[in-house]
Amino acid sequence: MDLGRQVEVVGRIRSDLEELTGTKMRLKANMGRSKIIEREGILEQTHPSLFVVKVQEKRERTARVSYSYVDVLTGTVELSHPDSGESLLPWLN
Repeated sequence: MDLGRQVEVVGRIRSDLEELTGTKMRLKANMGRSKIIEREGILEQTHPSLFVVKVQEKRERTARVSYSYVDVLTGTVELSHPDSGESLLPWLN
């Protein structure tokens, strides 16, 4: 994929996520070395180069995690519907 196309796709990911602000989602993040984190949370904010998800931690604590749109493009982070498991960005697959 050339750079111009990558920029276009990242822009579409960002605009799609902006529309999903406030939506509950499941995220699966590949942290490397066979470490995969799966969490559920609510998309809280989108910024020019990253997005923030508020996730439930143990014992009623919440945390905020942020990922870049490029993480979604490269498949390092996968976003899906918490109940059905369907991708929130099906056009990307």
